[in-house]
Amino acid sequence: MEIKVGDKAIAQKRFTYESVEAYAKLTGDYNPIHFDEEYAGKTIFKKPIVHGPLVITLVTTLFAKELPGKGSVYLNHDIYFLGPVYYDETITAELEVTEINEKGHIFIKTSCYNERREEVISGLARLKKY
Repeated sequence: MEIKVGDKAIAQKRFTYESVEAYAKLTGDYNPIHFDEEYAGKTIFKKPIVHGPLVITLVTTLFAKELPGKGSVYLNHDIYFLGPVYYDETITAELEVTEINEKGHIFIKTSCYNERREEVISGLARLKKY
């Protein structure tokens, strides 16, 4: 399948305590902002939040499976974390190809939204498909 400017992909995932715990076990990131109700309650978030990089896996899974898909290599990604993701929220990731340059680099706008349709993550990724 040929990729072109304007192509889109979308996916949803619910981030649970169990997924946060599995991510922490894998990475060693047990920051209390993600697990400690009392600690998180004293922050601007008021309760524990999901690791930002865990949420980004929703985007990277779309890269691998759909856009650009099989054979794609992740070159870089400017990511902006705009708001918190809380346990048991369903997040929607939306991708859109914005440019394909002469080197075959594919630029993809990445956005993640919470259930209230607030953008919680924004970015621009550069990939190449082999």
